[in-house]
Amino acid sequence: MGSGASIPIGTMIELPRACAVADKIAGEADFFSFGTNDLTQTVCGLSRDDAEGAFLTRYLEGGILSRNPFETIDVDGVGRFVSMACARGRETNSSLKLGICGEHGGDPESIEFFHEMGLDYVSCSPYRVPVARLAAAQAAIKAGD
Repeated sequence: MGSGASIPIGTMIELPRACAVADKIAGEADFFSFGTNDLTQTVCGLSRDDAEGAFLTRYLEGGILSRNPFETIDVDGVGRFVSMACARGRETNSSLKLGICGEHGGDPESIEFFHEMGLDYVSCSPYRVPVARLAAAQAAIKAGD
């Protein structure tokens, strides 16, 4: 205990309310990790298991949705909540580290959006790491970083 080691404390942000009160949470946290799979379910009101196993394909084929929101981040919906939480969190804690954990972390379009939001990292399945690294590098080059 008395080693003086500093252990970062953070939280998963997986609910719309957590995004709305991110400024309060950031006062006690060193990092946020957005659980984008769960956040997508709660923002869109869709159960991933029910949707992907049943009606989501028809929604995509019929043009109701242009992309599967569990594969590529829904910028207009879920993305707004991520953006709000990033801004509110960093207003309170300018050194707050931000990242995501979920399938979106391996999707090039989503990675570009997360880079624009100023996220520090993405986490994804091991088999998606090469694609994620390439997409992160491309997003940084595109942004002039």
